[in-house]
Amino acid sequence: MDTVDATVEKLRAQCLSRGVSGIQGLARFFRRLDRDGSRSLDAGELRRGLAELGLALDKAEVEAVCRHWDRDGSGTLDLEEFLRALRPPMSQAREAVIAAAFTKLDCSGDGVVTVDDLRGVYSGRAHPKVRSGEWTEEEVLRRFLDNFDSSEKDGEVTLAEFQDYYSGVSASVDTDEEFVAMMTSAWQL
Repeated sequence: MDTVDATVEKLRAQCLSRGVSGIQGLARFFRRLDRDGSRSLDAGELRRGLAELGLALDKAEVEAVCRHWDRDGSGTLDLEEFLRALRPPMSQAREAVIAAAFTKLDCSGDGVVTVDDLRGVYSGRAHPKVRSGEWTEEEVLRRFLDNFDSSEKDGEVTLAEFQDYYSGVSASVDTDEEFVAMMTSAWQL
């Protein structure tokens, strides 16, 4: 295992020891640190952010991590790639049930879930804000879809984005059986 992999394992273990919100909390925190919206952090920002959260990496480890995820030679790490690498890998059983849920939502079969696809599977009419007249059914479905969409919120969710969302959830569920049962129930598979 090389130094960067060992550092990621160390950071992953520290995050997972914090329970459900470990990696997700780190993701939210880093997105707030990214004040210019570049979706990247330099070594100093990363080190200060980790220290503020009580996660310990030394200067050399932080610099190695930044170099590894510096996709464009700018001296900064790509935040989404880094956070994705922190999540533990998922088993085939978990990936299969996520794909089944996505397929259920993707009514058009084009590999992208949109509000139109959701209309074919779910109704937002019973949502309290629709019933009160505060939101339209379209707004409810769009906000629901936004949960799975990347940070760009383009109204289209790909399988990769859906998997990315559920890889964060998966990190907090101990067994495949529990994860599959949760997904099966939630998506009525």
